Amino acid sequence: MTPERPKWNRILLKLSGEALAGGQPFGIDAATVDRLAGEIKDVQDAGIEVAVIVGGGNIIRGSEASKAGIDRASADYMGMLGTVINCLALQNALEKKGVTTRVQTALEMKAIAEPFIRRRAIRHLEKERVVILGAGTGNPYFSTDTAAVLRALEIHADAVLKATNVDGVYDKDPKKHADAVKFESITYSEAIALGLRVMDLTAFTQAKENNMPIVVFNALEPNAIKRAAMGETIGTYVGRDENDL
Repeated sequence: MTPERPKWNRILLKLSGEALAGGQPFGIDAATVDRLAGEIKDVQDAGIEVAVIVGGGNIIRGSEASKAGIDRASADYMGMLGTVINCLALQNALEKKGVTTRVQTALEMKAIAEPFIRRRAIRHLEKERVVILGAGTGNPYFSTDTAAVLRALEIHADAVLKATNVDGVYDKDPKKHADAVKFESITYSEAIALGLRVMDLTAFTQAKENNMPIVVFNALEPNAIKRAAMGETIGTYVGRDENDL
């Protein structure tokens, strides 16, 4: 049952590139992007300020490109450009629904987006605009998961909601192991100690040091984004308990 009042006032939604592909092996599925935009609008209509950071794995993943022989830094910059393509697709879908948006990028792209400026991003949120963040941190060797936690801290978000293609955090890959066990909640320290790969170590460590809650859930479930934003029990909650200091 979805709570009547939102649990958080401002959230950072992390959308994986795979989520925008809608089950396709690569590319952007227009119907899926339209549905996700509708759910983001529902969150905003509930009175929650929304920033979105988008991955680029549906177009190109820097770590994979580097394995093919491309210099790792160059490969990561290529991945950042992929995230911006996804940002523009999401912006288009949101604005068709009457949602005012701003795209900000960590790499300067004056013709299509604002540069990421923390105070400006916060002001957009206060004016009920959805801020879509692209190009990760703007630095190679950092994932968009790390960028999500970093940006959430910078804009004073109350939580990071990670919408991905699995329905939570498991003790091992549920796609490869039928006996994988899902966690309803887990502490930062447990996630780090178990080496869980739903987010990278840097992201978990950064979240732990700054007490930033993370909710991991399946983006393909109907109304999942709003349910997570409102504070309904969904996916896996990653946070701190009295022993996780």
